[in-house]
Amino acid sequence: MTATPRIAFLASPADEAQGALAELVARHGQHEPADADILVALGGDGFMLSTLHRHGGLGKPVYGMKLGTVGFLMNHHDGDGLMERLHAAEPAVLRPLEMIAQTESGATVGSLAYNEVSLLRQTRQAAHLRIDLSDQTRLDELICDGVLVATPAGSTAYNFSALGPILPLGANVIALTPIAAFRPRRWRGAVLKADTEVKFRVLDPYKRPVSATADSHEVRDVVEVTIRESHDRTVTLLFDPEHNLEERMLAEQFTSG
Repeated sequence: MTATPRIAFLASPADEAQGALAELVARHGQHEPADADILVALGGDGFMLSTLHRHGGLGKPVYGMKLGTVGFLMNHHDGDGLMERLHAAEPAVLRPLEMIAQTESGATVGSLAYNEVSLLRQTRQAAHLRIDLSDQTRLDELICDGVLVATPAGSTAYNFSALGPILPLGANVIALTPIAAFRPRRWRGAVLKADTEVKFRVLDPYKRPVSATADSHEVRDVVEVTIRESHDRTVTLLFDPEHNLEERMLAEQFTSG
């Protein structure tokens, strides 16, 4: 990082985030994301994810400050000492999932997910899904409300709420977690190698329609969804040393709140 990095400040629409944006731009100036050395995202985890989806292809490191309701991917907000914090920040390199969804209409929709790809039933009818791992059928029929595949960074989010495991960063694994599984009743999911290709086939898409969501991008009426770790896309998040992402994920496993 240069001595005085060029910064692109990005903020959620919330009043608090917009106020912080104006203050930081007045102090440090403003650059377009493509011209910046670093992106500073002001908001919550939802805004961080939207920043990664919008600007992740630039390959610029992203430093987030929490000005929202959730901030697991963010640092504490403090308008002072930003340059010192950026120079001391520790990187966490994340690799997203690639989702390719086939719909009833014959469309093919691709999207990236930095947290998880989830499949959910669209009606009161439970979803019936077949699960293939690297072209080998591992579960002939899962009857459930849904199922998800989570990255290590996303394993503390929806995945953890669905009783899935928290995964260490750099472990080269992903989580496959059912949501309210009815049959097999005792199946709790699996931890898979990161290079495993996961394919879900909707067994009765007309009677039991299913949607697929990559982070916040939803595709409805899917018949088949393929998920794999991206081979050519990474993003780098920056964290204050005392609040680095690995420590947060470890601490999350020892809290009861």
